[in-house]
Amino acid sequence: MSGLSMRHLRYFEALAQHGHFGRAAEACAISQPALSLQMKELEDLLGAPLIERGTRQIRLTSLGEAFVERTRDILRAVDELDDLVRTSLRPLTGRLRLGVIPTVAPYLLPAIIHGLTERFPGLDLRPREAVTHKLVEGLIDGRLDAAIVALPLSEPALHEHALFEEEFVLVRPKADASKPVPCPETLREMRLLLLEEGHCFRDQALSFCKMPSSATRNLMEGSSLSTLVQMVGAGIGVTLIPEIAIAIETRSADVSVARLGQPRPTRTLGMVWRRTNPLSDQFAHIAETVRETVRRRALPHSAPHAG
Repeated sequence: MSGLSMRHLRYFEALAQHGHFGRAAEACAISQPALSLQMKELEDLLGAPLIERGTRQIRLTSLGEAFVERTRDILRAVDELDDLVRTSLRPLTGRLRLGVIPTVAPYLLPAIIHGLTERFPGLDLRPREAVTHKLVEGLIDGRLDAAIVALPLSEPALHEHALFEEEFVLVRPKADASKPVPCPETLREMRLLLLEEGHCFRDQALSFCKMPSSATRNLMEGSSLSTLVQMVGAGIGVTLIPEIAIAIETRSADVSVARLGQPRPTRTLGMVWRRTNPLSDQFAHIAETVRETVRRRALPHSAPHAG
C-alpha cells in the first residue's frame, strides 16, 4: 500500500479514540484542518471510507472499526520495538506512562513520583489517573506502559506484580466515636455512602458488606473519597476508605475513624503491565522501588483498633 505512513496510523488512532476532530487534533498537536487532510489522504490511499463525519462527532465505518484494531496492533508493536532498543542502550530511562486508580493517586502518587525520579533520574514519568477498566484498556491498546491498580485483575494479557496490602477503615460522624464498631450485617442496615459505579473500591466495599450491586439503588454515591468523607462529617451516613487515605481525607472533616472487626477487609495493590512488553524486567525493578517508597513514606498507621 504505497504512501501509507506511521503518521497516518497515529492520527487515525487518535481520531478513533477521541471521536472528534478537534480533540484528536489537540492530542496530536496539529491543526484540525491538517488532521482532516491527513484522514482524507488515508482514505484515498485505501480507496474506501473509514469515517462517517457528523456535525459534532465522527463514527467509524465497519472498515474503520476493523482497521483501527489492526492499527493499534501495529502502533503497539512499533512502540515495543522502540522500548527494546531503549532497553539495550539506556536501561530504566525514557518515557513511562503510568496509570493510577483514583483511590490511590491523591495519596501515593506524589511519593511515587519522588521515589522514582530520585532512583531513576532518566525516567520521563507521565502519570494518568483513571478507573480500572480505563487503565486496562489503555494498557491493552498500548497507550499506557504500566498501571497501579487493585489486584487481581485476571487479565491474561497483563502481568501482575503485588506491591502491598492495606485495610479498609470505617469513617463515621465524630459523635459516634464511642459507639461499638458495626459488623458487616449492621453496616448493611446503615446509610452507607459509596463511590460511583466504575470504581473497584466500590465493589470491594459492597463485597465486605455482602451486598449485591442490585441493592445499592437507595444508597448515596459520591465521585471521590473526599466527597464521601465530607458527607459523613455532615452527618449524612458512614463510609469505608482505604488506609492510605486516612491522613489526607480526615484532617479537615468532623469524623472519627475505626478499624473494623475481624476478618478485616483488605485490598492488594499492585503494578501491572503487558506480558509482551520488552521492558518487563525493568518494570519489575520499578515496581519494587514503588513498594519500598510506599513502605518508607506513605502508609499511615493512625486508625485506632476496634475493641
